Formats: sequence, C-alpha cells, structure tokens
Amino acid sequence: MPIRCILHWQPSQGTMVNSQILNEISQCVESLNGVKEGRCKASLTFYRPNLRDPSTAIDFPRDFLGISMLEQPNKYYFIIRGQKIVLEADYSILTIMEKLQSYKSKVTLHFEGALYKLGDFQIRVIKVVPNQAESLRGIMIEIEYLPISSVEKSKHIMEDFIDLWKEVVSKKSLAGQFVHTEPNYAEYGLSDNYTSQHTAVQYAAALAQLIQSSQQLIQSSQLRN
Repeated sequence: MPIRCILHWQPSQGTMVNSQILNEISQCVESLNGVKEGRCKASLTFYRPNLRDPSTAIDFPRDFLGISMLEQPNKYYFIIRGQKIVLEADYSILTIMEKLQSYKSKVTLHFEGALYKLGDFQIRVIKVVPNQAESLRGIMIEIEYLPISSVEKSKHIMEDFIDLWKEVVSKKSLAGQFVHTEPNYAEYGLSDNYTSQHTAVQYAAALAQLIQSSQQLIQSSQLRN
C-alpha cells in the first residue's frame, strides 16, 4: 500500500488547539489546490487487563492499544508498546474479547476528518476527539504518497513535501507547528514495504506525542499560576 507519514500539531507554549486552527489548516490544503474527496476515520482504544486475581498481573501486558481504520473495515490492529509488538487481526476479535472479558477499554479516541487529493499525494486533515464528546484534543495531518510503497525509496520525496507543507502553514502565523517523529519500524519487526501495520504504529507514536504536548502545556500553566 502507499507510504504514509503522520504529523501532529504541537501548540506554542501557553496555547491550546482549537477549531479555528483546524479551519486554517484545512485552508492550507485547499491553497495547494487540494480537492476534497471524502471523509476519514480511525479509532484508538486503550485497554487494561481486567484482573480478577491480582497475582496473575505479571502474565498480562500492562496495557495495549487497539486501532480500527475506516479503509480497513474488516481488520483490527493491536500495539503492545512495551514489547514493541504490532498485530493485525480480524475485526471479529472484538466480539471474542467482549466475551472473554480479559481486558477492558479505558479510553477511546476518534481520529476523524477530511481527505484531500493533491496529484500523487493525499492529505487527511484529522481532529482527535474523545468518545462521546466533541472537545478537540489534538490535530494531525496524514500525508500519503500514492506511487511508492517502499519506506526507504519514498523518504526524500516525503521529506521534501513535508518541508513544503510546513512552509505553507508557517505563512498563516499560527500558534504552533507540525512535528513529525518517524517510528523505528524495525523495532516492531516491520519490513520496508509499507502496510497498514506501519500506519497503526504511526498512530500510536503520534498519540504519544500529543499526550506529551498536553502534559507540557498543563505543567507550564501550573508554573505560571
């Protein structure tokens, strides 16, 4: 499948993400002659073991992530971050998990937004919102280069496009910037040929960065007060 890169929005110190920034970012895509082609959605759930006997805790991962994607409706992806494991399963695994009650979901976040086409590229402008809530928790951009599925071969092309994208966004003088942290796919046993498992790993990495940014904002706010 085509290569993708996910960037998360890092607000400037003392500022928060809001719908106005999201609208401005969408305008940046349109200024590049991006044509809206549809919607995109993914969901990420934090799971914790549902321990009836605390002495068995050592046998279970402390937590893991479950990810579903709109473009892969029959698949579900698991990431155990501590052991650097990513797994692809049939979506029916959720029914089995519900019956077994071995793990319980703690928090679910939805990544939803608009899909734009720009020549050989596709851009997804994504807002991060909690389950059953409208509050905006984060903003991400997903850049997809359609002709190539090799992580290594597409590296320079993606880097050039990301630089162009950051330059366009900088002209808006928004309070923040996009940050891209490339995961080490080899740590997860993934090859150079891009797959949906690579995307799942990127979602987990981007989410970790969003959480870190939020914690830094809270800490800076507490220091000022």
